[in-house]
Amino acid sequence: MTSAALEILGLGLGILGWVGVILACGLPMWQVSAFIDVNIVVAQTIWEGLWMNCVVQSTGQMQCKVYDSILALPAEVQAGRALTVIVALLGLVALMVTVVGAQCTNCIRPGKMKSRIVIAGGAIYILCGVLVLVPLCWFANIVISDFYDPTVPPSQKREMGAALYIGWAATALLLFGGCLICCCSCSQRDETSFPVKYSAPRRPTSNGEYDKKNYV
Repeated sequence: MTSAALEILGLGLGILGWVGVILACGLPMWQVSAFIDVNIVVAQTIWEGLWMNCVVQSTGQMQCKVYDSILALPAEVQAGRALTVIVALLGLVALMVTVVGAQCTNCIRPGKMKSRIVIAGGAIYILCGVLVLVPLCWFANIVISDFYDPTVPPSQKREMGAALYIGWAATALLLFGGCLICCCSCSQRDETSFPVKYSAPRRPTSNGEYDKKNYV
């Protein structure tokens, strides 16, 4: 595959990762009820997310409630909100920057500047993957710690929800796509780093001198 095709592949992976981050941010399933001990059979399931919590009845009915106060939320929820929103905005910036500097577009003339712009877009995708990884691992650490903590009542124990797994998959896509974009751009830059000089043959004029227009 050519470097342009790999660059497009990296851009596609970055877009998928960006959409996955937005999906994980909006889903309320960051933490879900753990069915253990006396909670093996229950009539309802609790979902807790960054923006709301939901109660799903055994009949299939679901009721969701948005958090009332932002300042009263735990630190991991506030950090998760901030970082996922930042990643969503940065992902849009990375998309525009990468498209502007991509080899398949003519927004900028081919050269070192075009390669640097694409590398900047790939670096932003990598930064997005690192930033979104922080709240995901933070939530996972809290859920696992509380699950194995004997002082936490079984009714308050939680398990990792689907949003965390979607977020981890999106992180992998962002990191891989960003690295692929940067590597292809670096290789393309190396291939075009040697300038080519052209010179016209010197032809003498009628008076025996060389014409100045033959020099480049």
